[in-house]
Amino acid sequence: MREFMDKDFLLESETAKKLFHDYAENTPILDYHCHINPREIAEDRHFDNITQVWLGGDHYKWRLMRSFGVEEKYITGDASDYEKFCKWAECLGKAIGNPLFHWSHLELQRYFDYHGVLNKKTADEVWKLCNEKLAQPSMSARSLIKRSNVTLICTTDDPVDSLEWHKRIAEDDTFDVKVLPAWRPDKAMNIEKPDYLDYLDKLCEAAGMGEINSFASLKEALKKRMEFFASCGCNVSDHGLEYVMYYPASDDEIEAIFLKRLNRMMPTREEQLKFKTAFMLFLGREYHRLDWAMQLHFGCKRDNNTKMYELIGPDTGYDCINNDAPSAQMADFLNALCKTDELPRTILYSLNPNDNQSIGTIIGCFQDSSAVAKVQQGSAWWFNDHKIGMREQLISLANLGNLSGFVGMLTDSRSFLSYTRHEYFRRVLCNLIGYWVEGGGFPADMDTLSEIVRDISYYNAVRYFKFDI
Repeated sequence: MREFMDKDFLLESETAKKLFHDYAENTPILDYHCHINPREIAEDRHFDNITQVWLGGDHYKWRLMRSFGVEEKYITGDASDYEKFCKWAECLGKAIGNPLFHWSHLELQRYFDYHGVLNKKTADEVWKLCNEKLAQPSMSARSLIKRSNVTLICTTDDPVDSLEWHKRIAEDDTFDVKVLPAWRPDKAMNIEKPDYLDYLDKLCEAAGMGEINSFASLKEALKKRMEFFASCGCNVSDHGLEYVMYYPASDDEIEAIFLKRLNRMMPTREEQLKFKTAFMLFLGREYHRLDWAMQLHFGCKRDNNTKMYELIGPDTGYDCINNDAPSAQMADFLNALCKTDELPRTILYSLNPNDNQSIGTIIGCFQDSSAVAKVQQGSAWWFNDHKIGMREQLISLANLGNLSGFVGMLTDSRSFLSYTRHEYFRRVLCNLIGYWVEGGGFPADMDTLSEIVRDISYYNAVRYFKFDI
């Protein structure tokens, strides 16, 4: 029987062990998509206890606790941090087969040197140990980033953001990890939202414009803000879409739809899709002009539990996979940019694993010599970033495209302890490659294999996003 989560955890062959320990394990981390608050990095936040750094804002854990029947007061409510931690420990102890069991114990091992098992019997022991460690200067936000061997972080930032915290970090020569903004303009696109007009007022002010009274002026405001983001080091965009739609319309029709919304009337569903298509085509062309990479996250149906949404708001664990993502429209959208030579480097992430093969075939239609794997399938995302989901995404990508050009893993997290997700991914990657090699499916050429593993772990992302590291 193997020891619980030992040094060879998830590594099932000698080739896998060698690839991980000799090449992947100590390769730096580039976290090109996360939801970390840059203010916490700028101020080098210290955490009072393990609940703050572990459970605050982590809807992955919240969902699991709810499935164990835990009262909401111990999840997002007014229970004490100690009580919340004890409830989490009780749930985790029985979370067999759930990736949170592995992620949580990797974090306990790597950051707190705890190699036991967290459950209801050990909750007090782990609470005290973690809090004693967190009291040390070496456990501040910046220290956690540095000890994780992270070289660059891209946060997720709205066009109206002042980016003041990014500026402060860039000006601080005591911290050498780059923290760059990533452009996330969803609020400017979501014309159907009740607060859309209020948001336009904020965008107008941020862009230093008198008013936004047309789609043309909206585009001008966005261009001004993109130039500002670029001046702060941004070269990555990100979008959260229902799906990648393609409903083309004339300029006059888009102006009429936008004017309708400005007059406080709600566009029809078809009009919304036409507006969003025009919005995304405009931004895609701007990304190409600015030489930014475009990330498209889609396939999520959000805020399904309206009762809980009204109580505690969005991003609290009530989202699900949406299986309505027409691949033909995604192909047509990419083609509309490609035919004018304005398709930027693009990464496609579907929350639905059933989309793996369709994405794999679509990306093959739009490759060219301007970049290795110019259009990519993104890493197994959100509900899929577990062992099975990662393995299936890697196999699908290898079957239909260039796995060796893949930009690898990201945390997509709000926690400073989530960098172990890169380790988890690298173990899965090395185990899969080891399986292929030991089964005779690929030569045991360590020069080539080590290059592939290190590139997927780190160097492909450096080159693909054109980061100056």
